[in-house]
Amino acid sequence: MDRNVTDATKGVKGPLRKADMSTDASRRRDVTVADVAKAAQVSKAQAARALGNYGAVSDDVRERVQAAAEELNYRPNELARSMNTGKSNTIGVVVGDIENPHFGLATRGITDTAKKSGFNVILVNTDEDWAAEVDAVRVLLDKRVDGLIVAPASSVETRHLRDVHHSGRPLVLLDRTAKGLDVDTVAVDMEGISHESTRYLIEAGHSRIAFISTLRTNDSYATGLSLGSSQISDRRDGIMRAFRDAGLKEPDDLVRFNADGPETIKKITRELLQQPDPATAIIASDGLIGLSVVEAIQDLGLAIPDDVSFLMYDDFAWTRLTRPPLTVIAQPVYEMGVAAAEALIRQIQGRKAPAAKPEFAATLVKRGSVGGPSGGKGGHDGLRKENLPAT
Repeated sequence: MDRNVTDATKGVKGPLRKADMSTDASRRRDVTVADVAKAAQVSKAQAARALGNYGAVSDDVRERVQAAAEELNYRPNELARSMNTGKSNTIGVVVGDIENPHFGLATRGITDTAKKSGFNVILVNTDEDWAAEVDAVRVLLDKRVDGLIVAPASSVETRHLRDVHHSGRPLVLLDRTAKGLDVDTVAVDMEGISHESTRYLIEAGHSRIAFISTLRTNDSYATGLSLGSSQISDRRDGIMRAFRDAGLKEPDDLVRFNADGPETIKKITRELLQQPDPATAIIASDGLIGLSVVEAIQDLGLAIPDDVSFLMYDDFAWTRLTRPPLTVIAQPVYEMGVAAAEALIRQIQGRKAPAAKPEFAATLVKRGSVGGPSGGKGGHDGLRKENLPAT
């Protein structure tokens, strides 16, 4: 039956012939090590050693096997090879939000570095959810990755990461620390740069400075609230230390978390600018927050920095294209990704760490989005009643 159909369609063009060709292609089995061994006229064990680049094999056998593999278009079974050698040449990377350009740029640094060393990368996005991160780590370990780079969703709930470390699997933390876990960590001193940037705003005349973050918490902010992310905790600590150094009251009522999505961020921004004693400056914890804050300020009919000053973490191209260009806290994000990959690959290959580990510092880039407070304590001169949307 099948032969008759094939013969009948040899001269036919169109869907029937295409369907038959697809069926033929689906029947083709993958070329195996045994096929390569037969073509090279060597044993299967010799072919496996030559293809896997392990064990003793003569140059003549290696050349014959490689020629046969190329002729047959042989593709190695990576899972089988990893089971034989214990190595998959694969790195697992777990980040909180790949939509955030910060993580996108760091991941580019990781993948560029991994590729140069012959490693592939499997990337998992967790949406900053701790349970999703636990599942991601488990899945990557099941896939036999040689090591993990993780930006922890929580710096407190770290049992799954401790288990990875104690198992001997190479692990590097990116961007954030993890409590009780002594592993290579690639991050910037956030407390120091947060203090510097807040002091810059205070020296410009601001005492009502708001801070907006995506950090998820069930509690309203209060002094001393324990925060699950080392990055956000350090930024908060730097802000509050700058206020204490200046002898000013800490602006606890202007700290906002759970900034999840553009509409939520805009709502938070309106609340900060419309309350009786409004914020005169806003610090956005990342670029995605920054975009929505700027949009909300514009929707209110306000101008930066005439009516409200603005500062954000991370320096991306769009921050230089606004009018005025935005003042930012620039981080060497790509270089951090490179360093994380290099540290992990060094662990995988069993090489010793250098005596001096690379240190990364953020820089306050002063542009045009910071000025003096407008309108005094009573509000913003440019904020007209008709511009206020209902909340």
